Amino acid sequence: MKTFIGIDLGSTTTKALILDEDLEMLGKGITNSRSNYATAAAVAKEEALTGARLELFRRGLGGELSSSAAETLMTDLELAIRLEQFLDQLEDLRKTCATQIAPGQDGVLEALDEIFRQIKTEAPDMFTRDARRKSDFFRDIAGSRVMQIGEAVAKQAGIAYDTLINLYDKSIIEVENRPPTSDMAQMFLRAIDRLTTAGSELGLDQSTARTVMQAALDIELEEASQVGTGYGRVTLPFPKDNIRSEILCHGLGAHMMYAGTRTVLDIGGQDTKSIQVDGEGIVENFQMNDRCAAGCGRYLGYIADEMNMGLHELGPLALKASKAVRINSTCTVFAGAELRDRLALGEKREDILGGLHRAIILRAMSIVSRSGGITDEFTFTGGVANNQAAVKELKALVKENYGDVTINIDPASIYTGALGAAAFARRALDS
Repeated sequence: MKTFIGIDLGSTTTKALILDEDLEMLGKGITNSRSNYATAAAVAKEEALTGARLELFRRGLGGELSSSAAETLMTDLELAIRLEQFLDQLEDLRKTCATQIAPGQDGVLEALDEIFRQIKTEAPDMFTRDARRKSDFFRDIAGSRVMQIGEAVAKQAGIAYDTLINLYDKSIIEVENRPPTSDMAQMFLRAIDRLTTAGSELGLDQSTARTVMQAALDIELEEASQVGTGYGRVTLPFPKDNIRSEILCHGLGAHMMYAGTRTVLDIGGQDTKSIQVDGEGIVENFQMNDRCAAGCGRYLGYIADEMNMGLHELGPLALKASKAVRINSTCTVFAGAELRDRLALGEKREDILGGLHRAIILRAMSIVSRSGGITDEFTFTGGVANNQAAVKELKALVKENYGDVTINIDPASIYTGALGAAAFARRALDS
């Protein structure tokens, strides 16, 4: 089977997406961009290949299950695979931490083993349908648990807590920057075995599930073409003809998600761009923010750090605002000072965040205006499109300035650039 891969190497996250010859999505993957762009691209691509095998398994089910039972099985299977991946990386992290122990640090290895034993024991509960994880990135999940469990273990063992945390800090980057080494086939079959009980409840026994999975694994996925885009695209080892600008890829990607798209707003980690496209997804005009990351994903990340919150918590708290505090600047450099001033004046955190989100969208709308305004249909993409407070402000301002316009927001909007890149890779086969 010929496949076409798009890689969007962003400043904060790297995305990969795989299409088949019919422009149907096979798989997608995302990871932190880190300091090593080459590794980030490899990890995201491996995640997309994992997704592709899952999709081939789903297609291979055929009429074995009802549609609802098949979707439930696919959800459980994906979670089981994520668990297997997590456990593999957790073991890698344990071994790497052990190599960092200095001579004479008595009891440290035993303490480390206890920390990782506890994390391994609780891991299955973190990958269930009802589990609420603050992040899907290994570093975030593992780091949080190492810090929480490590404090109690260090105290019990009579070891300095900082000693354990320093071992983690020295090891996590090495582990995170190591491309996946697990045997994909064995990992998928182990995941199937984990679902024996769930599978039998759904009417699919272990033997049948293994047979369907093996058939999916046996399909050869030929990489016919790859196209790279994004902030770090020039670092990709692709020929010049296989590199496309973010503007072109986001325009085409938005068109593929919603064929009626005429205006695209993308708020990513590093920049904000407004793009006007024609009926074929070809860019007609665009505008971007200046060089600073004001009002972008990195700005929100900085605000989250200042408030000691998770990035995903900002939107829900902002939705609770009873008023929008006026924010004078969306500059990352001055954000901390203004935030502290507002808190010192007695403003509520939710009201401050409400004002921050409105300021971000106002800035984005000025960029949209400079690109030519909004023409029906309007598609909002990028990581900030998953922030419901930002979406609420956007919808209100669009209606206020442009009337009733169709606003499209895909749950997978963060993959828009990678989708456009993969589509360009497919087009290259016909050119």
